[in-house]
Amino acid sequence: MPPLPESGDIDAGTYLVPVAGYKEPFEITVPGGWFAFDGNSLGKDDPDHPAEWAVYLTLGSADYVAQDACTWRGALADVGPSVEAFIRAMAAQSSTASTPPVKVMVGDYAGFEFDHSVEGSVDFNACDGGKLCIHALHTQGCSRLYSTQNEHETYRVVDLEGQRAFVAVGYIDESINPELMREARAVFDSTVFSPPSDQLIR
Repeated sequence: MPPLPESGDIDAGTYLVPVAGYKEPFEITVPGGWFAFDGNSLGKDDPDHPAEWAVYLTLGSADYVAQDACTWRGALADVGPSVEAFIRAMAAQSSTASTPPVKVMVGDYAGFEFDHSVEGSVDFNACDGGKLCIHALHTQGCSRLYSTQNEHETYRVVDLEGQRAFVAVGYIDESINPELMREARAVFDSTVFSPPSDQLIR
């Protein structure tokens, strides 16, 4: 299986998406018309919607969660490696809301699934950088930003023998073509994590 390209249009097929520090990558199956970004994200346009990324998926990990998604600069908390700590931090985040987590399997790994979205009416102009920061890989910037009131994501978070990883599917708003949203969900459901052939990279 080829690795997911760093960027650009991708052909239909199954790709490997590595997670830093772990030898076994995600496997994700994608139909035609999708494009890659940053080596761990995928998106697809809706020709009838002005947004560039109408639907999108992100695979990876996050060490920091914004305590307040609106005033996030200087408020990124290190949540450690556990799945439960990440879920608690996301649920406690101000300016956003999470649904209660439910147990799921991602390939051979147990995990939890929950939805995450903007809470109520947020004045994005009053937020740091005019956006909401959800989580980050380090304290010097933000890895996941919401730029509109109606963005919505579904997360699956798994424990890879002590190391956390997630896959998330999202959409800009509910006006996206329902067929495209169903296609994005099918890509999300295709994602698996194979059993490790060795230990964590140290």
